[in-house]
Amino acid sequence: MNLPNPALCSLLLFLGACASQPAQLSVPASLVPAGEQSVEKIAARGVQIYECRAMTGDATAAWALVRGEAALLDLQGKAAGRHYYAGGPAWEAPDGSKFIGSVKTRADAPEKGALPWLLLSTRSIGGEGRFSKITSLQRVNTAGGVAPGSGCDMKSVGATERVPFAADYVLFAK
Repeated sequence: MNLPNPALCSLLLFLGACASQPAQLSVPASLVPAGEQSVEKIAARGVQIYECRAMTGDATAAWALVRGEAALLDLQGKAAGRHYYAGGPAWEAPDGSKFIGSVKTRADAPEKGALPWLLLSTRSIGGEGRFSKITSLQRVNTAGGVAPGSGCDMKSVGATERVPFAADYVLFAK
């Protein structure tokens, strides 16, 4: 009898708990794009990938964010695309439309140990479709995803850690 991988079970339990988060908390005004309308809300469930790197100028090491990877789900829980790194953070819909984002502003997450909330400006880099008109992305309701608190020293430079995270993405257009 094959037993499931304990790490996979833990990840699935974590993501399931995140999927049942309470309603969205109040979003700081600094994370609301002026002159744009919310057009869609999608959930992200994935990992933030960190690498242990030597710090410049001294003999210490620290975790550095390398990239994020996530599945995107619509409000009905159906696949809405994927989030990945393509020379910067990118979001791609199944129809091939996609955009990249750059951080405009950030706010600490209300939940301890959660990724910060962000407002990103976006630029379409794909064809016409679901994501082609998106001009801003708000990352809110984050859970998990922060760098590990230990395990990175000069002996472990080059090691990587995949940290589960969940977030809601609110997509905006002009």
